[in-house]
Amino acid sequence: MDKIPLTQAGFDKLDAELKHLKSVERPTIIRAIAEARELGDLSENAEYHSAKEKQSFIEGRIKELEAVISLADVIDPKKLSGGIKFGATIEIVDEDTDEEKKFQIVGEYEADIEAGLLNLKSPLARSMIGKEAGDSVEVRTPGGLKSYEILTVSFI
Repeated sequence: MDKIPLTQAGFDKLDAELKHLKSVERPTIIRAIAEARELGDLSENAEYHSAKEKQSFIEGRIKELEAVISLADVIDPKKLSGGIKFGATIEIVDEDTDEEKKFQIVGEYEADIEAGLLNLKSPLARSMIGKEAGDSVEVRTPGGLKSYEILTVSFI
């Protein structure tokens, strides 16, 4: 299997979520299922069915997180330099609207566009890989072609 690139912060966040699911969520849902069983007829017991559904979700998420963590390749962006690649923090400006944005390019499991964490596999990130400050890129979006100028590239 391929390694999954993560920053240390992304790895720590996933690891914390896994620990929370195992130590808090899993025991809580097990208690809820036990209490729902005590109410009697399980075929018409909404609490039981809801708890079992939540248990299924929790167990699935635990398995997913364990798989990601086992394949994690934690990369320290501070040790990188050069053109844009995983871990780069970039500032760009939309050439049509002059709107400036700042992103860090991260792996798909830690991406959060609202927090400025851009998925490495996104069209915008893919168009910038290998580019440097001063370069322009064009990105095909659902709204049409967008042009951006790369203002800065850093590895912090």
